[in-house]
Amino acid sequence: MHKVTLNNGVEMPLLGFGVFQISDLEQCEQAVTDALEAGYRLIDTASAYMNEEAVGRAIKRSGVPREELFITTKLWVQDQGYESAKKAFEVSLEKLGLDYLDLYLIHQPFNDYYGSWRAMEELYKEGKIRAIGVSNFYQERLVDLAMNSEIVPAVNQVETHPFTQQKAAYEVMKEYGVQQQSWGPFAEGQNDIFQNELLAGIGEKYGKTVAQVILRWHLQRGIVTIPKSVHKERMVENFNIWDFTLSDEDMASISTLDSGTTLIIDHHTADMAKMLNDWKIHG
Repeated sequence: MHKVTLNNGVEMPLLGFGVFQISDLEQCEQAVTDALEAGYRLIDTASAYMNEEAVGRAIKRSGVPREELFITTKLWVQDQGYESAKKAFEVSLEKLGLDYLDLYLIHQPFNDYYGSWRAMEELYKEGKIRAIGVSNFYQERLVDLAMNSEIVPAVNQVETHPFTQQKAAYEVMKEYGVQQQSWGPFAEGQNDIFQNELLAGIGEKYGKTVAQVILRWHLQRGIVTIPKSVHKERMVENFNIWDFTLSDEDMASISTLDSGTTLIIDHHTADMAKMLNDWKIHG
């Protein structure tokens, strides 16, 4: 398994498995079971996905030694704040059936995320989390948090795919030693990404699918990626990307697909801020 080293020395797999939108708990448990059997060791969930228990059951069933796994979950907007974050962390840990987390992320840049970060710093120092980070933090919020906190985020998980390449954000994260992680590596199927002529043409050169080309492109940029699927054959396909390397010319060609803006979700709008703050995951 290829890994990256985070800014605190912890190693994180470059390729993982995400469970966003797998709301059926039996299906989620089976998907994680299949992913672990296929070789994935990074599993990414969140309290807002409402499937942490299923992920935990799959981990327990797998028999994979805990030290070989890298488990991520996330703190939701509703639970932001110092005391609330500590309680939410314990709830997630219990649902997952784990003694510690490998990575805990602030899921959205809204509500009292500074209070949450202070709580997470303490949990990190207590050894309950191996690394702490954020998700969906735009450049200005990431820099502000990094400059005004004792611990710089280890990871920032953001929308990243060929149509939203996050080139400027990539440079900012590099400057502050923050590892970029992609969510939505396939753009959630938008813009007919799997039929894209440029990506398909590159795939033909290597005998690979469009999905494999996209994942390989992420990895060669050093971006951790967490594709999702409920189909075991696709999980295996997505994992089979270590036996080829995209040329500099191919990488440059894919670079031309960038729209320079978000495609799936824009956190800068008032409507999005309202929606995410209104989204309650518990009473």
